[in-house]
Amino acid sequence: MFNGITFEKLLLIGVLAALLIGPERLPRAAEGLARFVKRAKEYMRGAQSRLRDEMGDEFDEVDWRKLDPRQYDPRRIIREALLDDAPVTPAAAVAAPARAAAPMPTPVGRVVFSADDLPPYDAEAT
Repeated sequence: MFNGITFEKLLLIGVLAALLIGPERLPRAAEGLARFVKRAKEYMRGAQSRLRDEMGDEFDEVDWRKLDPRQYDPRRIIREALLDDAPVTPAAAVAAPARAAAPMPTPVGRVVFSADDLPPYDAEAT
């Protein structure tokens, strides 16, 4: 009903409030709650109108459900990011066009590998 809040839960909260606050003070507490909810709605309407004024026509084009932070599941985001791009195979990396820029200078003591050479593998390090 209200994002996980069911009628039974609301009824239980109402009964507990009636018992804790008491029947004499309950009407005043309900009026205070109603005033708070009304002020919160006015505040949200004002914030929405200010946002609409600042964004202009783009406000209606935004998909607000897409920006809901509750939808962000890190596992889903990582899964989608990994599945978006096709994996790069070594053959595809070799077939990639060479860069037009000048080759990087090799530091002293370093070995330069060609595209056909496999880099060294240290079995003890893994």
